[in-house]
Amino acid sequence: MKVLLVGEYNRAHKFLKDALIKLGHEALVVGLTDGFKKAEVDIEIVNNYDKGFRKKWRWLLRKLFDYDLNSLDVRRQIQELKSSLSGYDVVQFINESPFICRPHIEQEIFDMLRLWNDKVFLLSCGTDHISVKYAYDKKFRYSILTPYFEGRVPKQDYSLGLKYLEPKFQALHEHIYQHVNGVISSDFDYYLPLKGHPKHLGLIPHPIDVDQIQFNPLKISDKIVIFHGINRNNYCKKGNDIFEAALDQIRLIFGDKIEIITAENLPYSEYIHAFDSAHILLDQIFAYDQGYNALEAMAKGKVVFTGAEREWLEHYGLEEDAVAINALPDVDAIVEKLTYLIEHPEKLEDISKRARSFVEAQHHYIKCAERYLEFWNAN
Repeated sequence: MKVLLVGEYNRAHKFLKDALIKLGHEALVVGLTDGFKKAEVDIEIVNNYDKGFRKKWRWLLRKLFDYDLNSLDVRRQIQELKSSLSGYDVVQFINESPFICRPHIEQEIFDMLRLWNDKVFLLSCGTDHISVKYAYDKKFRYSILTPYFEGRVPKQDYSLGLKYLEPKFQALHEHIYQHVNGVISSDFDYYLPLKGHPKHLGLIPHPIDVDQIQFNPLKISDKIVIFHGINRNNYCKKGNDIFEAALDQIRLIFGDKIEIITAENLPYSEYIHAFDSAHILLDQIFAYDQGYNALEAMAKGKVVFTGAEREWLEHYGLEEDAVAINALPDVDAIVEKLTYLIEHPEKLEDISKRARSFVEAQHHYIKCAERYLEFWNAN
């Protein structure tokens, strides 16, 4: 089978591609490199208007005529790649708007790739119309929109994904859902909004290449090391402000018994090694399930504060805080859980081992790729 994977977040499609190749299939990833993260793709679509004079010219034309040079340039790049992006058995888009273009250009790109190839699928991975609408209607107990509802983030903050509620993006969403063979959710933050939708094929957990991630059992002989990685663009959306407030209290309580490492906006290749010396990693708060950063840290044996809500626990048959620490949007709750773990370091070692075992059992990239193949072949 020949598979074209369109778009990239972290290494979602890369790990899937690697697994498909190991299973004897052909696969290729085309897309942007996910901003500062510098994600790996086989064919890179370049934002030629994001710096220097071109950026200023783009801004001026958008301001005066609502004309976006970058969107047109991305479409041109796709058109020029027709011979390389045609003739695939399956095309999977990672999101409804994988190229961060104007919605009508995203639709044109979608239609080109749909017509050049056979089956087309959509992965619900990252903010999209259905997940943002679900959050906006307050169907989650808390969500990435909670800071917005609380007045801590302005409506125009692009990280909230509120653009997906606009009529043009809703039209894009409806067009894509009309023409895809099916939609696959990547974790519970996207599974819950899609549950019961006629196009939803089901949940496939994020694939992780566990074989290339070394597990290092936690050794605690001196200080407990806590790592906090900050994405400044998504600061409140990820709950970094809550983590920082909690860490301020933890410093006062434990002083030199702990060490706190903070890193900001690191490319993936640097980020994945920045927390090697840590025992605890603070990932994100407004989530029900784990994303790639959390899962790769868990595979390394870190104790991760992230999304691990009751729906996720029930699905996998787990006890609370057994393999990952459910990070609630409450400073006192974060302080309480950190305090308990610092005072009971033996618990860290137990959670570390279970975290690795969980990722091996549920997120192994070969097992996940086999499920994708089942979905693609059946639909």
